[in-house]
Amino acid sequence: MKHVNIPVFIPHLGCPNACVFCNQRTISGTEKFDEGDVVGIIDSVLETTVGCEREIAFFGGSFTGIDRDLMIRLLDTAEGYVSRGEVSGIRLSTRPDYIDRETVGILKKYTVSQVELGIQSMSDRVLELSKRGHTSDDTRRAVALLKENGFSVVGQMMIGLPGSTLGDEVYTATEICAMGCDGARIYPTVVFKDTELDAMRLSGEYAPLDVGDAVERSADALEVFEMHGVECIRIGLCDSENLHSEKTYSAGPAHPALGEKVMSRLFYKKIAEVVKDNTGAGAITVECPKGAVSKVMGNKGENRRRLEKEFGIKSVKTIENDDLLGYNVKVLFS
Repeated sequence: MKHVNIPVFIPHLGCPNACVFCNQRTISGTEKFDEGDVVGIIDSVLETTVGCEREIAFFGGSFTGIDRDLMIRLLDTAEGYVSRGEVSGIRLSTRPDYIDRETVGILKKYTVSQVELGIQSMSDRVLELSKRGHTSDDTRRAVALLKENGFSVVGQMMIGLPGSTLGDEVYTATEICAMGCDGARIYPTVVFKDTELDAMRLSGEYAPLDVGDAVERSADALEVFEMHGVECIRIGLCDSENLHSEKTYSAGPAHPALGEKVMSRLFYKKIAEVVKDNTGAGAITVECPKGAVSKVMGNKGENRRRLEKEFGIKSVKTIENDDLLGYNVKVLFS
């Protein structure tokens, strides 16, 4: 059964902090929040998703940092849909420093299935440069507390933050796995207008990644998650999140197929590792998981062309192998 999140965006509510990259109003397209709109938002999605497994998702702000009475009213509203069997659960996103025992005690009274934490980086230096307002230890405490109380946790990380290196990002992905997160999201940093990061870009203090660098570094993080069996449920912002509006987007890796390119790059790394000692092979057949042929070949065949150029492969054929999973491949030479 297809899973659908019913997103209820609460931009900036509960978050007095001003991260240099953040403009949630820009990303969500929501300038303000009206509690009276919530039921209508949920009902409209329910009408168009009959037959799907659905969850109500409070995204866009720091849900556990909003006014307690408002948070409880929203949870009560969502729980009503759960009790009527119209949705299967509730999920939410928040900051690590807005998780404590009192908050967890409230969430446990409801059918909250998953909490997404905006970890962004496990480097305290990068967190400080980004004016994130919390530390890596805050993240460790939050994840431990949520896992201890039976919640599924998704760790969100960012690629290309101010001062961040590939090493910082691989370390962040590794720590997300080590802390026991059940899933992850990878967000290459996009610069939006009316943010401090855009001012830093204009002054030369910050240089955003181009698409190629974002793909390479994201693929390295994705490989960490793949090695540890942690599902990466999203790479890059949704194409609908004002990435192509002149009024909102300023700079950075805003490619409509960014996630696909990152997954394709990881497949290339897997194949290259096998063929590197067989330079000049006449032809290869790459067996891959079901449904992965296009990712293995790459956008417009870029992986095939790269294999031909870098390793002298004469031709590349790709076929599905139902026994293979994830990013595993089998390379046959001929």
